[in-house]
Amino acid sequence: MDHTKQEGEYGYELFPHRNMGKNKQGSIAEGQFTFNHKCQIMLQFAMETSPYAKLLLSAMKNSGCKLFKDRHFSCEDCDGTVSGGFDASSSQIVLCQNNIRQQSHMNRVVTHELVHAFDHCRADVDWFNNLRHLACSEIRAANLSGDCSFSTEAARFNFGLKQHHQDCVRGRAIRSILAVRKIGQEEAEKIVNEVFNTCFNDHAPFGRIPHSKKDANFAYRDYENRDRYYSNL
Repeated sequence: MDHTKQEGEYGYELFPHRNMGKNKQGSIAEGQFTFNHKCQIMLQFAMETSPYAKLLLSAMKNSGCKLFKDRHFSCEDCDGTVSGGFDASSSQIVLCQNNIRQQSHMNRVVTHELVHAFDHCRADVDWFNNLRHLACSEIRAANLSGDCSFSTEAARFNFGLKQHHQDCVRGRAIRSILAVRKIGQEEAEKIVNEVFNTCFNDHAPFGRIPHSKKDANFAYRDYENRDRYYSNL
């Protein structure tokens, strides 16, 4: 499929550098260079220290989809409404250097987009034509990345009791779809609801919902030690 045909329908307008088709090296302003340098440092730190990112990177490597920092990650200026994205046409994760200012935010964005990359690796995801596939990956990314953890939601002054985590995941998945597809609120809600239970309960490769960094550390430890368990049987 020629993805350039209707790029406005796939959210590419949110990532101007994706549309330029060329790099303006030599004309980058000093401020942009500073953003890019900070973005690169925070990305490296996330890849080396975040248990969420480390588990996903390890799982992708074991699935035959090893990621390389210089090839598969790109720090770019984006529209002010987004923090990152996964470009399926180039298998590249975009990090919005002008919108990510804190390491905790970078860790969540990297993890969120790595979930999409993991889904792209392990399954035949039709990102451009099947909205249910897109919705499923958005549900998983919101559920497993820490986007809806208690601490993250508390920082947004969002508090709830029963089903708050599920409501957060559902809402973020709907908003993500609306940002990159020209469909209405009602249709987006319908698509998310149709696949919600199945995709919400798909915790691969974590094996559980990592509600906190502690949970993610346990999941990473279990994933790295998985072969030892079988060898002792």
